[in-house]
Amino acid sequence: MAVKITSVAKQLPKYYKETKDIIPFVKLWMQDQETRFQRKVIKLFEGAGVDKRYSIMDPEEVFTATSFEEKNDIYTREVVQLAEKSLKKSLDKANLKPTDIDYIITVSCTGIMIPSVDAYLINSLEMKQDIVRLPVTEMGCAAGVSGIIYAKNFLKANPNKRAAVIAVEAPTATFQLEDYSMTNIVSAAIFGDGASAVILSSYQEDKGPKIIDEAMYHFYNATKMMGFKLVNTGLQMILDKEVPQTISDHFPAIIHPFLEKNNLKIDDIDHLIFHPGGKKIVQTVEALFGVLGKNIDDTKEVLRLYGNMSSATVLYVLERFMDRNPEKGERGIMLSFGPGFSAQRILLEW
Repeated sequence: MAVKITSVAKQLPKYYKETKDIIPFVKLWMQDQETRFQRKVIKLFEGAGVDKRYSIMDPEEVFTATSFEEKNDIYTREVVQLAEKSLKKSLDKANLKPTDIDYIITVSCTGIMIPSVDAYLINSLEMKQDIVRLPVTEMGCAAGVSGIIYAKNFLKANPNKRAAVIAVEAPTATFQLEDYSMTNIVSAAIFGDGASAVILSSYQEDKGPKIIDEAMYHFYNATKMMGFKLVNTGLQMILDKEVPQTISDHFPAIIHPFLEKNNLKIDDIDHLIFHPGGKKIVQTVEALFGVLGKNIDDTKEVLRLYGNMSSATVLYVLERFMDRNPEKGERGIMLSFGPGFSAQRILLEW
Protein backbone atom coordinates (compact mmCIF):
# COMPACT_ATOMS: atom_id res chain seq x y z
CA MET A 1 0.00 0.00 0.00
CA ALA A 2 1.47 3.32 -1.09
CA VAL A 3 1.38 6.49 0.98
CA LYS A 4 1.28 9.63 -1.14
CA ILE A 5 1.67 13.37 -0.62
CA THR A 6 -1.42 14.79 -2.29
CA SER A 7 -0.99 18.54 -1.69
CA VAL A 8 1.18 21.23 -0.11
CA ALA A 9 0.22 24.86 0.54
CA LYS A 10 2.00 27.73 2.26
CA GLN A 11 0.67 30.71 4.17
CA LEU A 12 2.64 33.87 4.89
CA PRO A 13 2.06 36.40 7.71
CA LYS A 14 0.73 39.87 6.95
CA TYR A 15 3.92 41.81 7.70
CA TYR A 16 6.99 41.73 5.46
CA LYS A 17 10.09 43.76 4.83
CA GLU A 18 12.96 43.59 2.40
CA THR A 19 16.33 43.28 4.11
CA LYS A 20 17.34 46.77 2.98
CA ASP A 21 14.34 48.15 4.88
CA ILE A 22 15.24 46.24 8.04
CA ILE A 23 18.79 47.66 8.16
CA PRO A 24 17.66 51.01 9.69
CA PHE A 25 16.02 49.10 12.57
CA VAL A 26 19.20 47.08 13.04
CA LYS A 27 21.30 50.25 13.09
CA LEU A 28 19.06 51.79 15.73
CA TRP A 29 19.25 48.61 17.79
CA MET A 30 23.05 48.57 17.51
CA GLN A 31 23.61 52.30 18.12
CA ASP A 32 25.45 51.86 21.44
CA GLN A 33 27.74 49.10 20.14
CA GLU A 34 31.31 49.56 18.90
CA THR A 35 31.44 51.00 15.34
CA ARG A 36 33.44 48.15 13.80
CA PHE A 37 31.02 45.61 15.30
CA GLN A 38 28.07 47.57 13.88
CA ARG A 39 29.61 47.41 10.39
CA LYS A 40 30.16 43.67 10.77
CA VAL A 41 26.53 43.12 11.74
CA ILE A 42 25.16 45.20 8.85
CA LYS A 43 27.39 43.32 6.42
CA LEU A 44 26.11 40.05 7.84
CA PHE A 45 22.47 41.05 7.25
CA GLU A 46 23.26 42.23 3.73
CA GLY A 47 25.13 39.04 2.85
CA ALA A 48 22.79 36.49 4.46
CA GLY A 49 21.18 35.45 1.17
CA VAL A 50 17.76 36.65 2.38
CA ASP A 51 16.20 39.46 0.33
CA LYS A 52 12.87 39.53 2.15
CA ARG A 53 11.19 37.93 5.13
CA TYR A 54 7.67 37.83 6.57
CA SER A 55 6.72 38.28 10.21
CA ILE A 56 3.78 37.91 12.59
CA MET A 57 4.88 41.28 14.04
CA ASP A 58 5.64 44.67 12.61
CA PRO A 59 9.38 45.50 12.87
CA GLU A 60 8.61 48.13 15.52
CA GLU A 61 7.21 45.33 17.70
CA VAL A 62 10.19 43.05 17.05
CA PHE A 63 12.64 45.77 18.15
CA THR A 64 10.60 46.79 21.18
CA ALA A 65 11.38 45.55 24.68
CA THR A 66 8.19 43.53 25.05
CA SER A 67 8.17 40.74 27.59
CA PHE A 68 8.29 37.03 26.82
CA GLU A 69 4.62 36.87 27.79
CA GLU A 70 3.63 39.62 25.35
CA LYS A 71 5.55 38.12 22.42
CA ASN A 72 4.27 34.63 23.17
CA ASP A 73 0.70 36.00 23.25
CA ILE A 74 1.25 37.38 19.75
CA TYR A 75 2.74 34.03 18.68
CA THR A 76 -0.26 32.11 20.07
CA ARG A 77 -2.78 34.35 18.33
CA GLU A 78 -1.05 34.54 14.96
CA VAL A 79 0.17 30.97 14.45
CA VAL A 80 -3.33 29.58 14.89
CA GLN A 81 -4.54 31.83 12.08
CA LEU A 82 -1.59 30.95 9.83
CA ALA A 83 -2.02 27.24 10.46
CA GLU A 84 -5.74 27.36 9.67
CA LYS A 85 -5.22 29.29 6.42
CA SER A 86 -2.47 26.97 5.20
CA LEU A 87 -4.53 23.86 6.02
CA LYS A 88 -7.58 25.25 4.21
CA LYS A 89 -5.44 25.96 1.13
CA SER A 90 -3.97 22.46 1.15
CA LEU A 91 -7.40 20.88 1.57
CA ASP A 92 -8.73 22.95 -1.33
CA LYS A 93 -5.82 21.83 -3.54
CA ALA A 94 -6.70 18.21 -2.79
CA ASN A 95 -10.48 18.79 -3.11
CA LEU A 96 -11.00 17.64 0.46
CA LYS A 97 -13.03 18.76 3.48
CA PRO A 98 -11.66 19.12 7.03
CA THR A 99 -13.66 16.03 8.03
CA ASP A 100 -11.69 13.97 5.48
CA ILE A 101 -8.61 14.13 7.74
CA ASP A 102 -8.05 11.25 10.19
CA TYR A 103 -4.71 12.25 11.69
CA ILE A 104 -3.38 15.74 12.40
CA ILE A 105 0.22 16.62 13.20
CA THR A 106 1.15 20.19 14.09
CA VAL A 107 4.76 21.29 14.20
CA SER A 108 6.18 24.39 15.90
CA CYS A 109 9.16 25.20 18.13
CA THR A 110 9.15 29.01 18.28
CA GLY A 111 6.57 29.55 21.01
CA ILE A 112 4.80 27.75 23.82
CA MET A 113 1.14 26.68 23.64
CA ILE A 114 -0.93 24.27 25.68
CA PRO A 115 -3.26 23.17 24.19
CA SER A 116 -1.30 22.97 20.95
CA VAL A 117 -2.29 24.42 17.57
CA ASP A 118 -4.07 21.27 16.42
CA ALA A 119 -6.70 21.58 19.17
CA TYR A 120 -7.70 25.00 17.86
CA LEU A 121 -7.89 23.72 14.27
CA ILE A 122 -10.14 20.83 15.26
CA ASN A 123 -12.57 23.34 16.77
CA SER A 124 -12.44 26.11 14.16
CA LEU A 125 -12.69 23.73 11.18
CA GLU A 126 -15.04 21.26 12.91
CA MET A 127 -12.78 18.31 12.12
CA LYS A 128 -13.62 14.75 13.19
CA GLN A 129 -14.12 14.32 16.91
CA ASP A 130 -12.13 11.07 16.82
CA ILE A 131 -9.22 12.55 14.86
CA VAL A 132 -5.79 11.45 16.13
CA ARG A 133 -3.59 14.35 17.28
CA LEU A 134 0.18 14.63 17.48
CA PRO A 135 1.84 17.98 18.32
CA VAL A 136 5.60 18.06 17.61
CA THR A 137 7.32 20.84 19.51
CA GLU A 138 11.00 20.17 20.07
CA MET A 139 12.61 19.03 16.79
CA GLY A 140 13.31 22.46 15.33
CA CYS A 141 14.06 22.84 11.63
CA ALA A 142 13.90 19.08 11.02
CA ALA A 143 10.32 18.74 12.23
CA GLY A 144 8.61 19.42 8.89
CA VAL A 145 10.19 16.25 7.51
CA SER A 146 9.73 14.47 10.85
CA GLY A 147 6.00 15.20 10.75
CA ILE A 148 5.72 13.65 7.29
CA ILE A 149 7.60 10.57 8.52
CA TYR A 150 5.18 10.17 11.45
CA ALA A 151 2.18 10.67 9.16
CA LYS A 152 3.51 8.13 6.67
CA ASN A 153 3.95 5.50 9.36
CA PHE A 154 0.39 6.08 10.63
CA LEU A 155 -1.04 5.82 7.11
CA LYS A 156 1.04 2.76 6.24
CA ALA A 157 -0.64 0.97 9.14
CA ASN A 158 -4.10 2.36 8.31
CA PRO A 159 -5.42 1.94 4.74
CA ASN A 160 -7.87 4.49 3.38
CA LYS A 161 -6.95 7.27 5.77
CA ARG A 162 -5.61 10.79 5.34
CA ALA A 163 -3.28 12.89 7.44
CA ALA A 164 -2.44 16.59 7.64
CA VAL A 165 0.94 17.92 8.72
CA ILE A 166 0.96 21.64 9.52
CA ALA A 167 4.26 23.36 10.25
CA VAL A 168 3.89 26.91 11.60
CA GLU A 169 6.80 28.96 12.92
CA ALA A 170 7.49 32.51 14.12
CA PRO A 171 11.22 32.85 14.85
CA THR A 172 10.86 36.62 15.13
CA ALA A 173 9.02 35.99 18.42
CA THR A 174 12.29 34.57 19.78
CA PHE A 175 14.47 37.62 18.99
CA GLN A 176 16.41 38.72 22.09
CA LEU A 177 16.59 42.51 22.31
CA GLU A 178 19.37 42.63 24.93
CA ASP A 179 21.49 39.88 23.36
CA TYR A 180 24.26 41.12 21.05
CA SER A 181 25.84 37.70 20.56
CA MET A 182 26.60 36.53 17.03
CA THR A 183 24.15 33.65 17.50
CA ASN A 184 21.25 36.04 18.13
CA ILE A 185 22.38 38.31 15.30
CA VAL A 186 22.85 35.49 12.77
CA SER A 187 19.42 34.04 13.60
CA ALA A 188 17.84 37.50 13.20
CA ALA A 189 19.55 37.85 9.81
CA ILE A 190 18.38 34.53 8.36
CA PHE A 191 15.02 33.70 9.96
CA GLY A 192 11.48 34.64 8.92
CA ASP A 193 7.96 33.49 9.83
CA GLY A 194 5.59 31.27 7.88
CA ALA A 195 3.37 28.19 7.74
CA SER A 196 2.78 25.28 5.41
CA ALA A 197 0.36 22.36 5.37
CA VAL A 198 0.80 18.95 3.74
CA ILE A 199 -1.93 16.38 3.05
CA LEU A 200 -0.95 12.70 2.85
CA SER A 201 -3.14 9.77 1.87
CA SER A 202 -3.24 5.96 1.90
CA TYR A 203 -6.19 5.88 -0.52
CA GLN A 204 -5.17 4.08 -3.71
CA GLU A 205 -7.05 6.52 -5.94
CA ASP A 206 -5.45 9.67 -4.49
CA LYS A 207 -2.70 11.22 -6.60
CA GLY A 208 0.74 12.53 -5.68
CA PRO A 209 4.33 11.43 -5.18
CA LYS A 210 4.74 8.18 -3.27
CA ILE A 211 6.89 8.02 -0.15
CA ILE A 212 9.27 5.18 -1.02
CA ASP A 213 11.34 5.32 2.15
CA GLU A 214 12.19 7.53 5.11
CA ALA A 215 14.88 7.57 7.79
CA MET A 216 16.41 9.60 10.57
CA TYR A 217 20.15 9.95 11.20
CA HIS A 218 21.32 10.98 14.66
CA PHE A 219 24.69 12.57 15.35
CA TYR A 220 26.41 11.50 18.56
CA ASN A 221 27.70 14.08 21.05
CA ALA A 222 26.02 17.01 19.29
CA THR A 223 23.08 17.91 21.53
CA LYS A 224 24.52 21.37 22.19
CA MET A 225 24.94 22.36 18.54
CA MET A 226 21.44 23.73 17.88
CA GLY A 227 18.27 24.51 19.79
CA PHE A 228 16.76 26.98 22.25
CA LYS A 229 17.47 27.83 25.86
CA LEU A 230 14.48 29.05 27.85
CA VAL A 231 15.52 32.31 29.56
CA ASN A 232 13.49 34.99 31.34
CA THR A 233 13.14 36.94 28.08
CA GLY A 234 12.01 33.97 25.99
CA LEU A 235 13.56 31.32 23.77
CA GLN A 236 17.25 32.11 23.22
CA MET A 237 18.78 30.60 20.10
CA ILE A 238 21.63 28.09 20.31
CA LEU A 239 23.53 27.74 17.03
CA ASP A 240 27.08 26.39 16.88
CA LYS A 241 29.31 27.78 14.13
CA GLU A 242 30.52 24.22 13.46
CA VAL A 243 27.12 23.08 12.14
CA PRO A 244 28.05 23.40 8.41
CA GLN A 245 31.30 21.47 8.89
CA THR A 246 29.54 18.81 10.96
CA ILE A 247 27.01 18.32 8.17
CA SER A 248 29.82 18.08 5.64
CA ASP A 249 31.68 15.48 7.71
CA HIS A 250 28.60 13.27 8.03
CA PHE A 251 27.17 13.86 4.56
CA PRO A 252 28.30 10.61 2.90
CA ALA A 253 26.84 8.57 5.78
CA ILE A 254 23.58 10.54 5.60
CA ILE A 255 22.97 10.21 1.86
CA HIS A 256 24.65 7.18 0.27
CA PRO A 257 23.56 4.29 2.58
CA PHE A 258 19.99 5.61 2.50
CA LEU A 259 19.98 5.50 -1.30
CA GLU A 260 21.84 2.17 -1.46
CA LYS A 261 19.16 0.61 0.76
CA ASN A 262 16.72 1.46 -2.05
CA ASN A 263 19.09 0.24 -4.80
CA LEU A 264 19.73 3.81 -5.91
CA LYS A 265 22.63 6.20 -6.40
CA ILE A 266 22.61 9.99 -6.40
CA ASP A 267 22.51 9.88 -10.21
CA ASP A 268 19.04 8.33 -9.92
CA ILE A 269 17.68 11.35 -8.01
CA ASP A 270 16.05 14.07 -10.10
CA HIS A 271 15.04 16.58 -7.38
CA LEU A 272 16.78 17.74 -4.21
CA ILE A 273 14.27 19.12 -1.73
CA PHE A 274 16.62 20.54 0.87
CA HIS A 275 15.89 22.72 3.91
CA PRO A 276 17.70 26.10 3.63
CA GLY A 277 19.11 26.46 7.13
CA GLY A 278 21.18 29.51 6.24
CA LYS A 279 23.69 30.72 3.68
CA LYS A 280 26.67 28.76 5.04
CA ILE A 281 24.72 25.52 5.32
CA VAL A 282 23.30 26.05 1.83
CA GLN A 283 26.80 26.67 0.45
CA THR A 284 28.09 23.57 2.22
CA VAL A 285 25.36 21.30 0.86
CA GLU A 286 25.49 22.94 -2.57
CA ALA A 287 29.20 22.14 -2.79
CA LEU A 288 28.59 18.54 -1.72
CA PHE A 289 25.74 18.02 -4.19
CA GLY A 290 27.49 20.06 -6.89
CA VAL A 291 30.34 17.55 -6.97
CA LEU A 292 27.66 14.93 -7.60
CA GLY A 293 26.23 16.93 -10.51
CA LYS A 294 23.11 18.19 -8.72
CA ASN A 295 21.79 21.64 -7.76
CA ILE A 296 19.69 23.07 -4.94
CA ASP A 297 18.46 26.15 -6.81
CA ASP A 298 14.95 25.95 -5.33
CA THR A 299 16.37 25.81 -1.81
CA LYS A 300 18.38 28.98 -2.44
CA GLU A 301 15.35 30.71 -3.91
CA VAL A 302 13.16 29.90 -0.90
CA LEU A 303 15.87 31.26 1.41
CA ARG A 304 16.09 34.43 -0.70
CA LEU A 305 12.34 35.04 -0.82
CA TYR A 306 11.33 34.08 2.72
CA GLY A 307 14.34 33.34 4.92
CA ASN A 308 14.60 30.27 7.15
CA MET A 309 11.16 29.58 8.65
CA SER A 310 12.43 26.64 10.72
CA SER A 311 10.33 23.49 10.21
CA ALA A 312 8.05 25.00 7.55
CA THR A 313 10.82 25.96 5.12
CA VAL A 314 11.49 22.59 3.49
CA LEU A 315 7.75 22.35 2.78
CA TYR A 316 8.00 25.60 0.78
CA VAL A 317 10.70 23.91 -1.30
CA LEU A 318 8.51 20.80 -1.71
CA GLU A 319 5.58 22.94 -2.88
CA ARG A 320 7.71 24.45 -5.66
CA PHE A 321 8.47 20.97 -7.00
CA MET A 322 4.91 19.69 -6.69
CA ASP A 323 3.49 22.75 -8.44
CA ARG A 324 5.73 21.95 -11.43
CA ASN A 325 4.17 18.45 -11.76
CA PRO A 326 7.31 16.32 -12.25
CA GLU A 327 7.18 13.52 -14.78
CA LYS A 328 6.02 10.07 -13.73
CA GLY A 329 8.94 8.02 -12.40
CA GLU A 330 11.02 11.02 -11.32
CA ARG A 331 12.49 10.81 -7.82
CA GLY A 332 13.23 13.37 -5.15
CA ILE A 333 14.95 13.31 -1.80
CA MET A 334 13.82 15.57 1.05
CA LEU A 335 16.52 16.47 3.55
CA SER A 336 16.54 18.64 6.66
CA PHE A 337 18.65 19.04 9.79
CA GLY A 338 17.64 19.94 13.32
CA PRO A 339 18.44 19.88 17.03
CA GLY A 340 19.63 16.64 18.47
CA PHE A 341 21.65 16.89 16.16
CA SER A 342 19.84 14.94 13.45
CA ALA A 343 19.17 14.63 9.74
CA GLN A 344 15.75 13.59 8.39
CA ARG A 345 15.35 12.05 4.92
CA ILE A 346 12.41 11.09 2.72
CA LEU A 347 12.60 9.41 -0.71
CA LEU A 348 9.77 10.37 -3.09
CA GLU A 349 8.72 9.02 -6.47
CA TRP A 350 6.22 10.69 -8.79
